[in-house]
Amino acid sequence: MGTNAAIRRQPRRAAWLMLVAVAAFALMDAGMKALSAQYPPLQVAALRGAASLPWVLAWALWTAGPAGLRMVRWPLHLLRGVLGVLMLASFVYALKRLPMSTAYAIFFVAPLLITALSVPILRERVGPRRWTAIAFGLLGVLVVLRPSAAGMFTVAGLAVLVAATCYALSAITVRVLARTDRTQAITVWLLAMMAGGAGALALPDWVALRGEHLAIVIAIGIAGALGQYAITEAFRLGEASLIAPLEYTALVWGVALDLAIWGVLPGAITWVGAAIIVASGLYLLRRERVHAEAEHP
Repeated sequence: MGTNAAIRRQPRRAAWLMLVAVAAFALMDAGMKALSAQYPPLQVAALRGAASLPWVLAWALWTAGPAGLRMVRWPLHLLRGVLGVLMLASFVYALKRLPMSTAYAIFFVAPLLITALSVPILRERVGPRRWTAIAFGLLGVLVVLRPSAAGMFTVAGLAVLVAATCYALSAITVRVLARTDRTQAITVWLLAMMAGGAGALALPDWVALRGEHLAIVIAIGIAGALGQYAITEAFRLGEASLIAPLEYTALVWGVALDLAIWGVLPGAITWVGAAIIVASGLYLLRRERVHAEAEHP
């Protein structure tokens, strides 16, 4: 009781940690986008996993010890590994061809997909209002992917949707894994499988890493590990319904990094679609909170 109360008294710290996590992941994505111009998507995915693994492994051993890395439901860990490789490779492929802000706008559909997939997989009940929010969110994605000079439904845009779907499925499996496996095991084994799986698939087309890119790889590893730690602590110290909306600040980072590094800005259509997706996600989070309060008054 005392511990729970102490955790509830730290919403401000949780919010700051979430903001740090979003910033760290945005910087990591910028690094992967930079590498994607020189290396195949699967190789970039492997480098991301391998670069973060030592830092996350050190954190896991420090906080939980070797016993905390034990896999109870290893088939689900393997499934998450496959989803993780596909997610990262698809997202890196998209980042090479799209501005970060556009990729983020489409990827924001992931929370909506998590809610939709919870019905057939977790047997959760989703009411008509939440289904409406999901429908509007998908409409926002269609707005972002509308016909343009590049053509309708670009392969890069669809690759982000694949990445978002993999992310949503992975999040669903975490809900199941968390019943038996520790957070440290879930995190470490995902990175290990991403590094090993993507690395094995990338071997036939592997490009020798150039010395000037080593600093980017190290930065990706540190940013990814910091982001993982910060987001884990944020959700431990704060309520999900209050912390999750801060993930949308990634769009601000995407726009800023696009402008600062690549000199591009999102078009009006991207802003409209992103606004629809974000509004749908925020409404969905509000409905989740109302639903939770009704179940636990």
